[in-house]
Amino acid sequence: MKAIVVHTPGGPEALELVDLPRPEPGPGQARVKALAIGVGRPDALIRTGRYKWMPPLPAVPGNEVAGVVDALGPGAQGVSLGDRVLLSSRELPQRGGGYAEFVCAPADALYPLPEAISFDAAVNLPNFQLAQALLFECGGATPARSVLLTGAAGGVASAMVQLARARGLQVVATASTPDKREFVLRNGASAALDPAAADLPAQVMALTGGRGVDLAIDPIGGALFIACLRSLAPLGLAVSYNVVSGPPAADVFAELRSLLGRSLGVRTFSMHTFDEQPAKRRALMFAAIDAMASGAVRAPEATVLPLAEARRAHELLDAAGTVGKLVLHP
Repeated sequence: MKAIVVHTPGGPEALELVDLPRPEPGPGQARVKALAIGVGRPDALIRTGRYKWMPPLPAVPGNEVAGVVDALGPGAQGVSLGDRVLLSSRELPQRGGGYAEFVCAPADALYPLPEAISFDAAVNLPNFQLAQALLFECGGATPARSVLLTGAAGGVASAMVQLARARGLQVVATASTPDKREFVLRNGASAALDPAAADLPAQVMALTGGRGVDLAIDPIGGALFIACLRSLAPLGLAVSYNVVSGPPAADVFAELRSLLGRSLGVRTFSMHTFDEQPAKRRALMFAAIDAMASGAVRAPEATVLPLAEARRAHELLDAAGTVGKLVLHP
């Protein structure tokens, strides 16, 4: 079978198209014939060797696979040949393994896919699972009435925009270019702001009647995280789930003390929090599947490339110039 392998970490050129033996499912396993493979930031971290949960080299990147069950190992239960399924590597002992024509996994790790969800849409579901956790499992003001989402044209943040609107929250978002801000508005945000604006907190305050947002969720870091703190309402919470631009640009504790009258909170977040909580983790995914199948949320338009063009997909990923999901087809 065709697969993409990283032998030596590096740029997109580190992704090598190779022939590997087709895997055979072991006891309790099912084999999935991949029809859509998601491309995401953790794949780039595996490619560059910087992933905190790095699989051993040589490594096959890829954390999201949608397809059909085409073989069953001895004792496999809960799935049948031909079933439409999603495999997220969050259900596996280690991340990666998805950039291949066939993948074997424990049968009970697979998620059944309703017919209402296409394979290309399905590989967005781990983003919606993470979005569920960020929005509804991090605490903060109860109930939250408003949220600031930075980097809102990205996969996880764009999922949060939809989920927050479906729950009736006011969604203020940021995106770095006019085209991305237009996408964010079409996706359901009530306002889309320039994250580089010096008066960003003032704009957020104006949009929320001078109160600020109850929740600010930020994957960017740098100066933007400080702006998030200044945009919070009393008892508001700022959540950092990545630091694409590096750590906060000022002393966070000093900033909190300067805003003491608002009694603000800060939390860091990783989906790995739920690595040892399978029931909670799977419940978050099933909630995401239900939301997409019902039409409450929708997957963004996909940019589809052949598996053999994984390098090109990673060039687009690194450039951060696309909106929606990058998807590989075997």
